[in-house]
Amino acid sequence: MIQIPSWELIKKYDRPGPRYTSYPTAPEWSDAFGPKDYEEHLARADAQGGPLSIYVHLPFCREMCRFCGCNVIATHDRTRAESYLELLEKEVELVAKRLPRRRTVTQLHWGGGTPTFLDERQLEQCHALLARHFDFAKDGEQAIEIDPAITTRSQIETLAKLGFNRISMGVQDFDPQVQETVGRIQGFKETAELVQAARDYGFHGVNLDLIYGLPFQSRDTWQKTLDLILEIHPDRMAVFGFAYVPWSKPHQRLLPQEALPKTEQRVELFLQAVEAFTSGGYRLIGLDHFALESDELARAQDAGYLYRNFQGYTVRPAADTVAFGMTSISDIGGAYAQNAHKLKDWGDKVSQGIIPVERGASVTDDDVMRRFVINRVMCLLKLDLREVAEKFGSAARKAIEADLSKGVAELQGDGLVTFDGELLRVTPLGQLLVRNVAMLFDAYLGKHAGEKKPTFSRTI
Repeated sequence: MIQIPSWELIKKYDRPGPRYTSYPTAPEWSDAFGPKDYEEHLARADAQGGPLSIYVHLPFCREMCRFCGCNVIATHDRTRAESYLELLEKEVELVAKRLPRRRTVTQLHWGGGTPTFLDERQLEQCHALLARHFDFAKDGEQAIEIDPAITTRSQIETLAKLGFNRISMGVQDFDPQVQETVGRIQGFKETAELVQAARDYGFHGVNLDLIYGLPFQSRDTWQKTLDLILEIHPDRMAVFGFAYVPWSKPHQRLLPQEALPKTEQRVELFLQAVEAFTSGGYRLIGLDHFALESDELARAQDAGYLYRNFQGYTVRPAADTVAFGMTSISDIGGAYAQNAHKLKDWGDKVSQGIIPVERGASVTDDDVMRRFVINRVMCLLKLDLREVAEKFGSAARKAIEADLSKGVAELQGDGLVTFDGELLRVTPLGQLLVRNVAMLFDAYLGKHAGEKKPTFSRTI
């Protein structure tokens, strides 16, 4: 069970830090990495063989939620999706022809934005343009993110017919004042009905997303939201700490800063969720996910094959992810490659027959090793140095031992980890601060020390 840290410990470890959905993290990527570099890594990935994961970014939303940290386009004009899908198919063609030997897909994820901004016909069009170039494995995972406030039962039925079997719904908070403040209005009834619709149509994984740290959240209002979530009884929940980053997301300045919960209150809200959900039959997975003990996330954690990527914690069956759409990020052939952020820039490049990558990074052998180490800490809450040596050699073990020598004694003294010289374990207290533990192995963090503008959100 998660333990409550002291206020002194909270203050000590509440600092900017990565969420480690990638390593190296995005600030280390460079615009010197472009389309030609990406093509080289696609060729490398094609030669390696094996199945793929695909991510599709569908950026449109009807409204801009004031808490949002995603790359979205707010519009009520559904016809904008038409031209987007036309360009999307051209991008898929550009990439697919460079992967002639890798067309089997075992994991598909549509994110946004709000993918169900697309109507039924457009959803079918988007899936079909992918199916013309890739083959979806019969036992694969097809997941989609939706906004319950704009999604219909008919859309759920269409998605099920297309082969989608996992669905994630953004709830954030059911309290009316919180919803009004953040610009995200949706009711319990419509959310519960959509969850039931997903189950009726055969979705075997339903996830609900919550956010703590939003303006006007209190223990009483938050408890009501948690109780309603338990009444819906999803398979999984993700409970994210609100990342207040107005320097990079200017629309967050519309939020009343004085109403944001302070650090100690944020911790209390998260621990309240831990208490409610673990008492309700869920397991806390890593940093911020909860899953029923029968869910494959829990089974994967026990078996040691749980991963963390841009969609959070996942059971990842493919070694490479190719991504399509503006701002989307591929992780393929030993590189991260991000598409153009602006819709016009992305569209112009695709129209010219140019793969629309505008930044990225080739991953070094040291990066691969450290990504493995950080993944073990963030996902399995442990790190075995013998496993590091077995996978990467004695020099890699020595490098990690050097990192441990600089900080593990302090982490042990504060009760966040135990270490016997071979096995590092994150304690129940340390699980709340697992980002801080993982930061010990990040070779790039020193570059950002003392920066006036924070590079990352705060760890608590």
